[in-house]
Amino acid sequence: MIMKNVVFGICCLGLLCGCAQHTALLGPAYTLGTSGNIYQAGLTYGSNHAITSLTGKSTGENIKEILRVKQKDSDFQKLVKKRIEETRKKLNLSNQ
Repeated sequence: MIMKNVVFGICCLGLLCGCAQHTALLGPAYTLGTSGNIYQAGLTYGSNHAITSLTGKSTGENIKEILRVKQKDSDFQKLVKKRIEETRKKLNLSNQ
């Protein structure tokens, strides 16, 4: 039974790996379906598309780059980034 689930999961993963580039539309579609607010869904999709076209990176990649500690960061910026990472670790532990 377990082996059958593992094989099924691997097959699904192989078939669906090409769908990753279309997930940017999933968030606005969910917003439209749950709230019915077409303006908010359009704004979300448009802003994601604009950020990706301007920077060449997704929104998540841009946030990771901003939060990465750099040599030229001030002490305050390093402290804030360190606290954000610690808080994320604590939240992940409490969710398990």
